[in-house]
Amino acid sequence: MTDIPRYIPEFRQIITEKNRDFVGREFVFTAIDNFLHKCHRGYFTIIGEPGIGKSSILAHYVSQNPGVLYYNVELAGKSHPAEFLTNICTQLREIAQYQGIKSFPSNFPDATTENSSFLSSLLQQVSDKLNLEQRLIIVIDACDKINMNQQTRGANIFYLPRYLPEKVYFILSRRPFVKDKSGLLIETPWESLDLSNYPEQNRLDIQKYWQNYLNTHNIDHQLLTQITEEESNFMYVKEILTAVNHQVDSDHLQTYYQQHLDKMNLMTNKQQKMAALVLTMLIETASISVETIAARLDVDEYDVKVILDKWREFLHLESTTTGINYSLYHRSFRNWLTQIN
Repeated sequence: MTDIPRYIPEFRQIITEKNRDFVGREFVFTAIDNFLHKCHRGYFTIIGEPGIGKSSILAHYVSQNPGVLYYNVELAGKSHPAEFLTNICTQLREIAQYQGIKSFPSNFPDATTENSSFLSSLLQQVSDKLNLEQRLIIVIDACDKINMNQQTRGANIFYLPRYLPEKVYFILSRRPFVKDKSGLLIETPWESLDLSNYPEQNRLDIQKYWQNYLNTHNIDHQLLTQITEEESNFMYVKEILTAVNHQVDSDHLQTYYQQHLDKMNLMTNKQQKMAALVLTMLIETASISVETIAARLDVDEYDVKVILDKWREFLHLESTTTGINYSLYHRSFRNWLTQIN
């Protein structure tokens, strides 16, 4: 396929921005390619903590693979299923026109945004016209930002199809989630890649990123004491490098963390008192179990687990000989919470 479909300006802008100074991530692209070659259709999901580089990975993938459909949930107004379905169906229409499908609808019925039926029909029409070497790939970034209140309860996120035609693939990105809260009921091949399972690759890519930055900016290496050799969070490193380069505090990082806290508070607004106590435990202790939190607070373990599950995207889980320990996903976020509490 060619440079069709054409993305809306907001999508083009974020693809360009996220590609700037991009490095590495070859292990992710290899995993995607392997999935595409071994499965005739399916869903591939990239899972990673906030700031680890999921959006940049997908933006780079799209820039290197013309003909891929792209949608970014994080942009303002893009978290609603109706907006997604309208946009993706429009991109599909461009693909269909390029393929010469004359029967493809020029106008979309009202039901387009109510379920997956119309989208599935369009996917089938495009799939039927693909040759043996072609694939239809749809990338959706930031699926954790989807507004689930705007769609039917129990439906797949964005009404994504339960079944897929041959040679049709969805590549998704999202923050960590509780397994039974995926929002996807599918009967088609699927695979996920959790970036937290690749600490060494993440670390090496980070080192390459900031070394490249140092080579192109006049920064004293000795000033970068806040970046350790074990660092694996791209957002943090980018903001620290920018702050040091311009000799200012990283206000954007503070805003980013405030957004985390606001979302955490919203998720547990019916358990505010206990949630505040649980958060204090996470701030004071680098790594802690549900049992320890419950014992120290003298509350039921189930109630603690409910809160931690709601905060899953902001937590790091570590398996120990006695069970699972929880910690805030990044030391900088924990330090910021310490300062404001």
